[in-house]
Amino acid sequence: MSQGPRSGLAAVSAALLAMSRHLEVRDVLKTIVASARELLGARYAALGVPDDHGGFAQFVVDGVSDEQWRAIGPLPRQHGILAAMLHQAETERLADVREDPRFGGWPAAHPEMSDFLGLPIRDGDEVIGALFLADKRCPESQGGCAFTEEDEELLSILAQHAAIALANARLHERSRELTIAEERSRLAHELHDAVSQKLFSLRLTAQAAAALIDRDPGRAKGELQQAAALAAEAADELRAAVVELRPAALDEDGLVATLRTHTQVLDRAHTARVTFTAHGCRALPAAQEEALLRVAQEALHNALRHSGAEHVDVTLERRGRGAVLRVADDGAGFDPGTVRRAGRHLGLVSMRDRASGAGGTLTVESAPGKGTVIEMEAPGG
Repeated sequence: MSQGPRSGLAAVSAALLAMSRHLEVRDVLKTIVASARELLGARYAALGVPDDHGGFAQFVVDGVSDEQWRAIGPLPRQHGILAAMLHQAETERLADVREDPRFGGWPAAHPEMSDFLGLPIRDGDEVIGALFLADKRCPESQGGCAFTEEDEELLSILAQHAAIALANARLHERSRELTIAEERSRLAHELHDAVSQKLFSLRLTAQAAAALIDRDPGRAKGELQQAAALAAEAADELRAAVVELRPAALDEDGLVATLRTHTQVLDRAHTARVTFTAHGCRALPAAQEEALLRVAQEALHNALRHSGAEHVDVTLERRGRGAVLRVADDGAGFDPGTVRRAGRHLGLVSMRDRASGAGGTLTVESAPGKGTVIEMEAPGG
């Protein structure tokens, strides 16, 4: 706020807008921390979300490199000043945190910090997290400086809105978990019906072949071929269901690694050649990464099950702040207009819904005998 009320108000507004753009908890946490550090001109910022066992379920930092963070070691426990903000729910503003009697020292790789500002994030009466800032940046001509009462008031405003953004993100995730549970239930029901029918037909066909093998070997051979086809269809149904039900390892591995692993599995499981390449990709908001993965899975499923393709190429490349996914096959192709008029969708409605739900767009190019290209563009964050 030292540059005047107008610039301070603009900075607060930008921070609040940034928080409201995200619906995933991890994205909201990162945005809160980055916004707080920038807004108050701090060298370091962190946000801890407590668990029920005296530690932190999540602890997000800004101003510390990935290498430093890995070297620091395990997440901190709730002790000292961290505990004061979580359990006593009091704001702490210190000229030098190292001189506080509750200070217990840093891990070996932890950067040295002095001036400190921290306050709890509340959702009603519940403390759902705590914001920590350290080392206020000042012009060299001023020498050292510390956080002010004005900084404390500004951070308090930010924390109130952070609580709203975090609560909304948690509600969104719970809603999505319920949706996923419902979808899994639906898939399980469809899988049971589809595979049960295939296995019932397979059993009848095998019985018919056994009855015909002595008196009509020619017809028995035809029945056995039909049994083989039914078995292959049942295997396809199972494979498709496993792809849908298997949780994506996006949080651990990221989108590029997850797509690469997925295409490698499909390449081994099918006669068609399935390849994947990535160019200049960066991390995207979690909802967009999930949508890109699901669209890729649906497009690959269509190409491998319905198109008769010999080659399916998947590419993911950076475009502006976002990314473009492209799934191209050299299969039979189709007339999109005819598919719509016939009431068949080949998963196109689902893919469009996933793309639009994540703020992206989907385009489909196909024609009989010309293969199919499906592209999804995600805007990034």
